[in-house]
Amino acid sequence: MTLDQLQWFDAGVNLTNARLQQRLDGVMQRAHEAGVDSMLVIACNLDEARQACELAERHPELVVTAGVHPHDAKDAPRDLQAQLHEIAQHPAVVAIGECGLDFNRNYSPRDVQQKVFEQQLEVAADLQLPVYLHERDAFTEQYALLQKFAEKIPRKLAHCFTSGCSELKEYLKLGCYIGITGWVCDERRGGALREAVPLIPRERLLLETDAPFLLPRTLKPRPSMNEPCWLPEIARVVAELRGESLASVATYTRNNSFSFFGRVGWQNN
Repeated sequence: MTLDQLQWFDAGVNLTNARLQQRLDGVMQRAHEAGVDSMLVIACNLDEARQACELAERHPELVVTAGVHPHDAKDAPRDLQAQLHEIAQHPAVVAIGECGLDFNRNYSPRDVQQKVFEQQLEVAADLQLPVYLHERDAFTEQYALLQKFAEKIPRKLAHCFTSGCSELKEYLKLGCYIGITGWVCDERRGGALREAVPLIPRERLLLETDAPFLLPRTLKPRPSMNEPCWLPEIARVVAELRGESLASVATYTRNNSFSFFGRVGWQNN
């Protein structure tokens, strides 16, 4: 199978971000030309979740998350759980998130982050939906909350995993899937991740661009921003680190994404 015949699932792209929205038609076309025929649209707040659902209605290859990022936790509505329950009724919603804890930038107070995160874990448990997780410099606190819900939530994805072997081991104990982004293409700050990537069981590995962020540093010449079309470059680096063929990585990461998010072509189901 040649490179242009491979098909990919981008398990995380911020299509509601203004940088991508302004050129959406081109972004989608370039993705399809690169074989990226399925994508998960990340929502960081409830407005973005509703926008993502509208996008999915126009583009059946999209599925979406619904949730509140820790940066936005301070602005979460009092009836967050009720609104999440409502939004999650849309058939394109396949996970709760992006949710978690971020003690690196602390854009929201830590106690508020923890409260909002736990509320979303409760919704995921109630609806039996996977959770789409964010964590920065808060591993101990996040792990404790996830342990509390470990048996209640069907699947968990450590989105944009950037840590090393020790944290990988703990996330795997919780049954988490692991999302790898262009961070793995950066030899300057991705050393710990590059050591951990070969240790991820193939049935737990997903690939994501997190576009328009985390442009793979290995791309030459360097594009102006990241897009889903660059997912194969992330896969190329992952395949090299794991000693696997690109075709194999394409097949099992795509299948893992379908398995994790629970549907293929939601409008046809």
